[in-house]
Amino acid sequence: MQLKSSHLPTFRLSPISAALVCLFAGISATAASAGLPASFKVVEVEFNDQFLRQTDGGRVDVSRFNKGNAALPGTYRADLYVNQNWLGRAEVSLRQIGSHPRDVQPCFDRALLERIGVDLSKLQPEASSRLAEGACAPLPEWVSAAAAEFDNGEQRLDISLPQVALKRTARGYVDPQYWDDGVTAARLQYNANAYRTSSEGQSTSLAYLGLNAGFNAGAWRFRHLGNLNHDDRNGTHYQGVQTNLQRGIPAIRSQLTLGDAFTDGTVFDSVGFRGAQLASDDRMYPESQRGYAPTIHGIANTNARVQVRQNGNIIYETTVAAGAFVIDDLYPTGYGGDLEVVVTEADGSVRISKVPYAAAVNSLRPGLTRYQITAGQYRNAIIGSAPAMLQATVQRGFTNTLTGYGGLLAAQDYSAAALGTALNTPLGAVGMDVTQSWTRLQKQPDRNGYSLRLAYSKLLESIGTNVTLAAYRYSSRGYLNLADAVMLRDAEKEARGLDLTGIQRNRLQLTVNQALPAGYGSFYLSGSTQNYWNRPGSDTQFQVGYNNSYRRITYGISASRQYDLSTSRWDNRIMLNIGIPLGDGRHAPYSMTSLQRDSGGAQSVQQAVTGALGVDNAFTYGLSASHNGGGDTRDITSVGGNASYASPAATFTANASRSSVYRQVGGGISGGIVAYSGGVVLTPNMGDTLAIVEAKDAVGARVANASGLRIDPWGHAVVPSLTPFASNAIEIDPKGLPMNVELKSTEQHVAPTAGAVVKMRFETENTGRTAILQARTADGKPLPFGAEVFDVQGQSIGTVAQASRIIARRLHANAGDLIVKWGSATSEQCRAAYSLPDMAASSVPPYSATGLVCK
Repeated sequence: MQLKSSHLPTFRLSPISAALVCLFAGISATAASAGLPASFKVVEVEFNDQFLRQTDGGRVDVSRFNKGNAALPGTYRADLYVNQNWLGRAEVSLRQIGSHPRDVQPCFDRALLERIGVDLSKLQPEASSRLAEGACAPLPEWVSAAAAEFDNGEQRLDISLPQVALKRTARGYVDPQYWDDGVTAARLQYNANAYRTSSEGQSTSLAYLGLNAGFNAGAWRFRHLGNLNHDDRNGTHYQGVQTNLQRGIPAIRSQLTLGDAFTDGTVFDSVGFRGAQLASDDRMYPESQRGYAPTIHGIANTNARVQVRQNGNIIYETTVAAGAFVIDDLYPTGYGGDLEVVVTEADGSVRISKVPYAAAVNSLRPGLTRYQITAGQYRNAIIGSAPAMLQATVQRGFTNTLTGYGGLLAAQDYSAAALGTALNTPLGAVGMDVTQSWTRLQKQPDRNGYSLRLAYSKLLESIGTNVTLAAYRYSSRGYLNLADAVMLRDAEKEARGLDLTGIQRNRLQLTVNQALPAGYGSFYLSGSTQNYWNRPGSDTQFQVGYNNSYRRITYGISASRQYDLSTSRWDNRIMLNIGIPLGDGRHAPYSMTSLQRDSGGAQSVQQAVTGALGVDNAFTYGLSASHNGGGDTRDITSVGGNASYASPAATFTANASRSSVYRQVGGGISGGIVAYSGGVVLTPNMGDTLAIVEAKDAVGARVANASGLRIDPWGHAVVPSLTPFASNAIEIDPKGLPMNVELKSTEQHVAPTAGAVVKMRFETENTGRTAILQARTADGKPLPFGAEVFDVQGQSIGTVAQASRIIARRLHANAGDLIVKWGSATSEQCRAAYSLPDMAASSVPPYSATGLVCK
């Protein structure tokens, strides 16, 4: 069995030497265990030294390579991999098997067999009796055709088990006992930007600071989400979006939330609350058993500020360059509730569009139950009332075809009940439900009514059509959801009419993505239309587009309808985009040409060039020019630019534009700060669940989990986004490490709980200097190929390669002696003195030296 151990001398051949040994050696292999797959065959080898004769006819002793590096017996803390899937970390016992001191194998007892998923009921009666007596033996003695390989260098146990011997578990399953709550830590994610524009003699300054602060202690997560806004008209004010305390309860696959949060919107419309909530957490199930924030597409005429609002709260803000933009990184503050997208242009014009944000069809797997219980006060930033509320919902998957769901909602002078079903049919997934509401009013007759909802989704594989969501809803005149009911009662108290919203009657929304035959591109459509009981007309908005490419040229045409706040009217717009790369290199810029026309006859032409620079594309830039005119607008020509730099500590942005009627300038900074017992770490990006990598002396090593992520001068890095309750691989690429630093392992796995800050410590070793030394014997002959090289303490530091070159590592002194051995006799070894310049003088490692004499 091939085993590695840091407790034994390490023998190395150069890559060329190893290749020659393997090429010319006669190899006889015997499997240490039966039934191993070829991909991880464990063998003992014997090298035929007849092919490695010295020039004087002497033989080279290569017997030390026969068994590789056997580990010492003992107990090791190792990562468990079963059929290439990580299961967690466990104590692994290694024992000597037989009389050979290097025949050391992992020992499996009942606890470890259960841990790796062996179905003990399928063991042979004799094996079951031995287990009951507390026996511990190599894996093949318990399960035929199984094998185990331990790598002490990586602290990893690889296990191969036939599927018939395994208990059935879902793909991606990680035992909750191996979920990691992380360390005690404080964290802060920030996004700050300033924006100033001058138009027709008037200047406007806007500033925004978004904060997502938190503190972790054990399984508890404290979070505060808020933003500080400043503008010349309204001054400075702070808005707390939500503050809460959360923790997971693994035993019931649920999350407990105390404070501000949102209901999930699967049965009733999503609303904000302040109180307590106990709800199922689908993330605690393996990914293969899990049951959403939408992607926002938009168009900016200039360097613009974009805000995303939900239920009156600002949940996202950024600045975008002129042209099409995409926002795909929204926090899931709620599963339902339409999003308002507010685009503020450099000339002061404001446009608002809505993006439907509704739950998918509510189908669940058979036997799975999802629930939510919420008690507290209704919360809405734009309504003064905060009535008490209680809501309970449940969903249950009965069969592959049928899911049932329902719920009860009670608030001050309001109640509602819902009942529905979701069907998975060959024609698609269909959800149907009915909600009955009762509202008591003070100055008007009470309102009672019902709402019918029908939802549909289907991927039509034969024609490549993905109907993500098609939903129709009819509400009777007396029906009110909780938000409308609270708003109506609030309007009664303040003696004003309800003119902020309409009472919805019919609503239809549709999202379709259509892949066309190869070479013909793709088509998309999303939109909604609704009418009201208490006002005429309907609100219809949509986005429809077609995208394709010809060789390296991409092009697309789109049409949209959205509400223009500055003109108080609906605006229909059509746009043509053409993209062309300007070169073949990795950093070649990209050109995008856009042509637009709106329903008022206004036209615009935009030309933008974007690109990236740096090893990790850390610096990005964009230049743009545009001309607007036609219709009832005057001709305006503008130019602008934007730049972004992702440093190891933060991301910096800047933008500016100018035309004949306005000037605009802006800048921003975003990033995160994590403070824990090991120090304070800065990062340009931060998600909800993250890892702090500790790798002392590994400055500059790249962390493979994120683009441009490297170990900082203090030996830290933040992996910004991990998947909770699932196995996450954290990997360090040793490329870029100093020559005298070695990682004992390059990959570790962790399964963090939601919101955790986990610490991943990678042990490093200062291996001393590396040098390539040219040495000869005292009579001028080359040293025997394959001979081992030791320092004066007897530690192996290298091997003699071709042309009598010594590749020596772990040289901890600038001068000293090397001992070369190619046999056990005194005549089969010699000593050579070496002298190396100071590290500062050796600018290009490894240092090379010639002329050494081995005596």
